[in-house]
Amino acid sequence: MLCGGWRRCRCPPEEPPVPAPFAASPLRQPSPASPDGGTRRPGPRALKKMGLTEDEDVLAMLRGSRLRKIRSRTWQQERLYRLQEDGLSVWFQRRIPRAPSKHIFFVQHIEAVREGHQSEGLRRFGGAFAPACCLTIAFKGRRKNLDLAAPTAEEAQRWVRGLAKLRARIDAMSQRERLDHWIHSYLHRADSNQDSKMSFKEIKSLLRMVNVDMNDMYAYRLFKDCDHSNNERLEGAEIEEFLRRLLKRPELEAIFRRYSGEDRVLSAPELLEFLEDQGEDSATLARAQQLIQTYELNEAAKQHELMTLDGFMMYLLSPEGAALDMAHTCVFQDMGQPLAHYFISSSHNTYLTDSQIGGPSSTEAYVRAFAQGCRCVELDCWEGPGGEPVIYHGHTLTSKILFRDVIQAVRDHAFTLSPYPVILSLENHCGLEQQAAMARHLRTILGDMLVTEALDLQNPEELPSPEQLKGRVLVKGKKLPAAQNEDGRILSDREEEEEEEEDEEAVEAAEQRRRAKQISPELSALAVYCCATRLRTLNPGPSLPQPCQVSSLSERKAKKFIRETGNSFVRHNIRQLTRVYPLGLRMNSANYSPQEMWNSGCQLVALNFQTPGYEMDLNAGRFLINGQCGYVLKPACLRQPDTTFDPECPGPPRTTLTIQVLTAQQLPKLNVEKPSSIVDPLVRVEIYGVPADCARKETDYVLNNGFNPHWGQTLQFQLRVPELVLVRFVVEDYDTTSPNDFVGQFTLPLNSLKQGYRHIHLLSKDGASLSPATLFVHICIRHS
Repeated sequence: MLCGGWRRCRCPPEEPPVPAPFAASPLRQPSPASPDGGTRRPGPRALKKMGLTEDEDVLAMLRGSRLRKIRSRTWQQERLYRLQEDGLSVWFQRRIPRAPSKHIFFVQHIEAVREGHQSEGLRRFGGAFAPACCLTIAFKGRRKNLDLAAPTAEEAQRWVRGLAKLRARIDAMSQRERLDHWIHSYLHRADSNQDSKMSFKEIKSLLRMVNVDMNDMYAYRLFKDCDHSNNERLEGAEIEEFLRRLLKRPELEAIFRRYSGEDRVLSAPELLEFLEDQGEDSATLARAQQLIQTYELNEAAKQHELMTLDGFMMYLLSPEGAALDMAHTCVFQDMGQPLAHYFISSSHNTYLTDSQIGGPSSTEAYVRAFAQGCRCVELDCWEGPGGEPVIYHGHTLTSKILFRDVIQAVRDHAFTLSPYPVILSLENHCGLEQQAAMARHLRTILGDMLVTEALDLQNPEELPSPEQLKGRVLVKGKKLPAAQNEDGRILSDREEEEEEEEDEEAVEAAEQRRRAKQISPELSALAVYCCATRLRTLNPGPSLPQPCQVSSLSERKAKKFIRETGNSFVRHNIRQLTRVYPLGLRMNSANYSPQEMWNSGCQLVALNFQTPGYEMDLNAGRFLINGQCGYVLKPACLRQPDTTFDPECPGPPRTTLTIQVLTAQQLPKLNVEKPSSIVDPLVRVEIYGVPADCARKETDYVLNNGFNPHWGQTLQFQLRVPELVLVRFVVEDYDTTSPNDFVGQFTLPLNSLKQGYRHIHLLSKDGASLSPATLFVHICIRHS
């Protein structure tokens, strides 16, 4: 044992026995059984477990529909779309044959399904089709929308309703149900003659499908152990037994035995002991009894208030057994403090879907940002034809979209996920006439959503709270008659940013410069609480800064303030909002690390949401908590007016974080089409916080095992400012000759990380779930 008194110790036990040697093999994607894309009849186990075998909409999707895919006015092609028998994926026909996995999209990767002409594509190109026949499937991550037109309104509705039912059922599944559904869908595919019996050849096929390359002799011995009828076929209970053995979790069994004793069941007091050792705040006998009633599968055990191993696994695989504190997944923080006291999820060049040189601009980019919890979006406004301002990245080849269309997208989608206020950061390059048009569109389209005057007329300069601004939209822009330079002219937003960051200067036409010198009264009037102003120095002036002023800084200027005036910058950000944006030199829309800016209390740390990477993982992790509402209360050291905190000089370590990486389960196959490509996984834990806390440590790699690799390695970190720390768990495929390939990750704040034995539910590069892929770890946090 690691220490004495093991019944009360929260440390992991000695390393559990390592499972029989497995090696990963490719997870094959299902391919149509016939050349035209036909599929077999639905697998009884797969959809039955979802309770949808008799649903008319789902049955219609299984039969398939010929839907017209709409890309442009000239590209509108009819394609066959058909739900796969697993109930989790949709196969679609392609004009040019490709690898089977390229013909599929997964239901769990769908962000939203919209009826009618509710996408930019259908509004522009779908006019020939009745809105009742149209639907849009919007995906998580960077995948483009799928705009479709059905032959009839009823067929369109069948897909809208069917996808809604499938998505709801998948969202409601427990992790154990997901795993069960996942394995049975492959079981159905491996049963080549559909006789509900499995030969050894079919079992081998199943093992390859689920990423297991098991030694033939070991596999056959396991097969024969389950073949009680001795007829070289597994069926019914024999198949179930084989699957139970395949999915055994020795490390969980070892933990279970420590607390259950000889009878191999947990009583409520024994489960309470486990909860206390986990460090659960709500560890009571009533809580233990409630968990038994929730997660135990055996009715007889449940009646006697006992938990079996299966129930114990169900609990540990549930959200309540995960690393993220369930209490932090809803809005739990004080939302009544001034706006400057919160980190606010913010986007840069929100209109772009790709690079800032030649990428397309789209209103869909705003919809996607809002779907990710973004609360501050950017609008680069330029003169457009016909008196209508447009949004695009000026003097580049990026496409243009109408300002009014973006404001309509704000009206329709800004508060779908979060009720808390949205800030429109205007970068204004328009003349007075089109600025007035911008103000008119803001007022007429947003109506009562738009903040046009101070909420508290007695204290108009004081920033209100997110709670007071629920459902409201704020405009960040120039305010007359402020922000004049030496020769008395009023600066545009763009000039302010360019003067701060010389590398970002662009060669602007003389006429554009002349127009941008002035701000229209109509637009100025809408800058109520977010008045754009230049921040040249942090030296205290004769009067305190005004809370309603907002400074925009390039990442370089912000880093300079952090480095040279650490505490002064922190104090500045207690009273005023500060927006930080990426350097203009980042032509491919790459991001900077937002952590450094958060360390100094900057609220609006703007990132390119269209560019995945560790920077966006950190942003997602920071705003994962508090109901994903886009507002997170800053730590006390970043809110107290007389704070002495300086992120560059944080003081001595006061917290020890110890993570034992135990095992992983069902890691995804990276190269589905290449059978010889096998995952060699390693786990890295990365710490992001003040510079003195930043660190990364990793395990060894496990050769050829993506199904159930085992590590049992301990990683330890000393932390000085734990309230700012983000913890990122990363799984990579080790490679000796080239950089490791990304497999999955999960990022969360240290203060939301639960202690004890926990599952980490991995996400893809785009933030989509990789279920049933998990890490199993033991976490210990000690404060000095």
